[in-house]
Amino acid sequence: MSRRTPLAGWLVSEAVCLTGTRVSMVAVPWLVLTSTGSATWTGLAAFAEMTPYVVAKAAAGPVLDRVGARTVSVLADATSVVVVAAVPLLHLAGRLPLPLLLVLVALAGLVRGPGDGAKQAMVPALVEHAQVPMERATGLGGAVERLASTVGAAVGGGLVAVVGPGPALVVDAASFGVSALVLATTTSGLRHERPTVPADLAPEGTGYLRRLREGWDFLRRDRVLVAIVTMVAVTNLLDQAYAAVLVPVWARQSGGGAGAVGLLFATFAGAAVLGSVLAASFAARLPRFATYLLAFLVCGAPRFVVLAVHSPLWAVLGVAVVGGFAAGLINPILAAVIFERIPAPLVGRVSSLNTALCWVGIPFGGLVGGVLVGAAGLAPALLLVGGAYLLATLLPAVRPRFRQLGTAPAPRAGALAR
Repeated sequence: MSRRTPLAGWLVSEAVCLTGTRVSMVAVPWLVLTSTGSATWTGLAAFAEMTPYVVAKAAAGPVLDRVGARTVSVLADATSVVVVAAVPLLHLAGRLPLPLLLVLVALAGLVRGPGDGAKQAMVPALVEHAQVPMERATGLGGAVERLASTVGAAVGGGLVAVVGPGPALVVDAASFGVSALVLATTTSGLRHERPTVPADLAPEGTGYLRRLREGWDFLRRDRVLVAIVTMVAVTNLLDQAYAAVLVPVWARQSGGGAGAVGLLFATFAGAAVLGSVLAASFAARLPRFATYLLAFLVCGAPRFVVLAVHSPLWAVLGVAVVGGFAAGLINPILAAVIFERIPAPLVGRVSSLNTALCWVGIPFGGLVGGVLVGAAGLAPALLLVGGAYLLATLLPAVRPRFRQLGTAPAPRAGALAR
């Protein structure tokens, strides 16, 4: 087996799992909307999934470090097969009342959170095993994520249109099964290496809460990680307002309809794939701070302004191409910085907390967008959210701690034991 087989298997597993998840992101809201006719219930279903997802991802860190990220990922994907498959089976049998659907959606988020966190926590071990630069692995992971998002959304929309939302969720359930199988077989040679534990960290057998607290204490003391989490949490919230409310309202008011929404998102995601591929090839040679700052400025506020000033569709798509390409450069750089700063014994705890905190505002993004449009109208809402995005993306230019993006901290005890 090649040294790069585990990394390749991880990428395939991510592609399959993320594609299925994006199918469910189309199918579940449509199932709720067609069953109830209520946008409120549709939003509640999204909240019911994302809230336990974020909480479970944050809480799973100590388990990842003790049991092993690979084991948790495979078990989470296998469990997700059962939970997700229950939705279409009960729906087809006519035994899926709305409260039960919300419970199943919440369970799906509860299981998927640790699974996604575990996959990300595997990255340092995969990079070390494959002997490739961190930016290459994170760049390829970013490209896979963007491509799977594009394909999954298209497949989900097509399946929902042809067979309905219930049967479409069978694809999501199957994707978790394939993901578990691929990951289990291709990473079998990636043993769960036990990191040596520094004297200032909790020894084996220490309670869960103390181990979780150690992850939190490390994260809050690292000024670079705190700066990244704060900025990304804000931009993620604003991105959700853009995607969930502002773009659909723009499409309806401009006469472009759902086709314009799909075309805009597909254009942005396709360009982001190219940016991530470039990051995989050259990010190790790019200046991290300058690239990070410029990419965020380019992919942020211009997307909102071009919609607010009633630009023609070709101009909107042109901005999406440039912004999407820039966005593709961001996550590979961020992931490399984050993993470089976390000592091996804390990778699961700190990376899970980090990503959970970055996502904490997403459940509320649609609410913010809806309130602003209702109170001020579409154009003012776009300019307000775009202005907030600009302020957030200017933080690296005025906060000295962001300039440490290009430097890794001195290694602490806790390298993987051989």
